[in-house]
Amino acid sequence: MSTVRRPDHRSEHRPARAAHANGLRHVLTHLITPLLMCIGMGLAYLGAFAHPAPHHLPVAVVGSGRSAQLLAQSINDKAGGDLEVRTVGDRAAAVDRLKHQDIFGAYVIPAQGAKGAKGASDAVDASGSEGAPGRAGRSGEAGAPSGSGGSSTSRTSSGSAGRGGVGGAARPGKPVPELLVATAGSDTSATVVQKVFTPIAAQQGAPLKVTDVAPTAEDDPTGQGVFFLLVAISIGSYASVAVIGGAGAVLPLRLRTALAIGTSFVVGLIGTAFAGPVFHLVDHGLVGLWGMAWLYSAGVLLIGSGLHTFLKRWTTLGVMTLFVMLNFTSSGGIFRPEMQNGFFAALHSFWNGAGFVEGVRSHVYFDGYGLAGHVWTLVGWLVAGLVVIGVAAPAEKRRRTAEAEAAAHAAAVAAAAVAATVPEPARSGRPAGGAGPGAGHGSAHAAAALEEEMEEELEEAVGV
Repeated sequence: MSTVRRPDHRSEHRPARAAHANGLRHVLTHLITPLLMCIGMGLAYLGAFAHPAPHHLPVAVVGSGRSAQLLAQSINDKAGGDLEVRTVGDRAAAVDRLKHQDIFGAYVIPAQGAKGAKGASDAVDASGSEGAPGRAGRSGEAGAPSGSGGSSTSRTSSGSAGRGGVGGAARPGKPVPELLVATAGSDTSATVVQKVFTPIAAQQGAPLKVTDVAPTAEDDPTGQGVFFLLVAISIGSYASVAVIGGAGAVLPLRLRTALAIGTSFVVGLIGTAFAGPVFHLVDHGLVGLWGMAWLYSAGVLLIGSGLHTFLKRWTTLGVMTLFVMLNFTSSGGIFRPEMQNGFFAALHSFWNGAGFVEGVRSHVYFDGYGLAGHVWTLVGWLVAGLVVIGVAAPAEKRRRTAEAEAAAHAAAVAAAAVAATVPEPARSGRPAGGAGPGAGHGSAHAAAALEEEMEEELEEAVGV
């Protein structure tokens, strides 16, 4: 009886299965990065923007009499920490504080409105809905008067009726309450303040006149164009980090640093063009804006280039965490820190995106008040970038030295192996110290691995 061995087809599929397993492991490893980005972006953006509400938002009641103090105290009591209401002596002092961003709204009681102001304060104390500024700020609609007789808005710079239009008019000669705001500081904060004081004016039987003492440029009515300019400059900066660190990995760090500084110069020019001649987000101060854009971009590029030495393909995730997740959310471009929770409000005090946004606002709209502090914030991040570069330089030098020694050792081992296995006549035609065909295999493999890693990093950056 003869036995015929059947061919084992399973052995033929084993190499393919092994290759598939390795490929799947490779893909799953790289999926970690976008999944972490998803988690980080969700936590950052929803944590910062999902539930905006005032937290000790400073506002003022204009007046020195008892009626102003009573109104301020009653609003404070009902706000429950959402507002910080103070009194200022006159309208000029209120305008000055608005332009210094010490307050974000000032309610001016009419000249003959002492009785009305007292009535309004009584209404605030007695009402559970109209007089609750905290709830008005959160809901965006509580306390809004019905019909069209709510408020009138004017822009003091133009002297014309403004964005809100004019709703119900008071009788000629009758003074009306006035709300002073500065939308250039934050349009959302001005809106919240208006919703707080509109029902108070309604209790006095008069429409609320809203005057914008620091309006934005005509082509940036919400004042959020500076925030989106920050987004554009940031993307140009941190995407360049991946290119300089990946494609430029063979270059010495000092040359990559020079490339980073040069790139930041160009990114700053592009941002200035967007802000000025392209979209007219600002109508003056372009030189100062470019200076702050360059400082901001240079800080991002230098920090990213230095971190690339340590993070490699994780650099994109690292710079996104620093300059997107934590940066955009704390910049104050959408909601000021008084409208956010304590974490992002704290970041606003020293993060570079906040330094850029607030610096541009101060430079363009508030006569440079507070500008020095914001510029120093940007300079501090630039210095931090130089420090990271300084730490990365010796680390990269040590790594390159170790890699060169390892390559030399591998070449020597390969040459010794060739010398031991190849007959003398076959080696006689080779140059002294030459290596066989396999001598450069290790270095070629390392170069291929490095090229593959660079391609993966660039693909991830482009995907972002």
